[in-house]
Amino acid sequence: MVIAAAQISAARGDVPANASRHLRFAETAAKHGVQLLVFPELSLTGYELEIARDHVVHPDDMVLSPLRQLADSERMTIVVGAPIRGEGGALHIGAIAMLPTGVVSIYTKVHVHSSEAHVFECGSGGRDLVVEGVPVGLAICRDAAISEHAAAAASRGVKLYAASVMIDGEGYVRKVPLMRSYARQHGIAVLMANYSGVSGGEVSAGKSAIWGEDGEPVAESPGTEESLVIGRREGGIWSGRCLPMAG
Repeated sequence: MVIAAAQISAARGDVPANASRHLRFAETAAKHGVQLLVFPELSLTGYELEIARDHVVHPDDMVLSPLRQLADSERMTIVVGAPIRGEGGALHIGAIAMLPTGVVSIYTKVHVHSSEAHVFECGSGGRDLVVEGVPVGLAICRDAAISEHAAAAASRGVKLYAASVMIDGEGYVRKVPLMRSYARQHGIAVLMANYSGVSGGEVSAGKSAIWGEDGEPVAESPGTEESLVIGRREGGIWSGRCLPMAG
């Protein structure tokens, strides 16, 4: 299995431009055999709480067609972030997973942060993904700070815990030891896709990473530059690299 975290910047509220940037990352990932590509929290709009209501993305939106087509043609699962509407019109922080089968799967953030609660409602999560026979559990930012969330995923048989986040330097210091502990405690690999640069007035820590089942780094970004963090598991052994995505 080959997985990747996309450490990407986002133009404020410009979904078409951001979708095009996502496609460039996904095309590069495909050249490296990536089978699961995960983008940060709210990646299609940026982490822009105040404009979220005006930039809701429908999973079947035409702006996502090139990504859906690439997922199908390259047999890749692509997970992007956006504000989405749930039942009754509730606004959620969502992860839209475009599967190689043409199916779109939705995950909604379960543990909305207090700073987000004036805009978003707590969601109900979603079904685990299966990538090359490997069960994958999704998380969005604060979900991954709640140990019960990771424990529940592991109890379902998840072998990879993939978190889309927007965390600054202070958040990084708190959350990364937690995610590494999930790997060791539950014997699962963990992926974290964080932003590059500034979004919503917050300065991302970058440093997207993949950790193996022992909690040791497989691959990680050294800083905040745009990059693909790629991990390959073959014969039970992990190897990885960080690929700069300049321009």
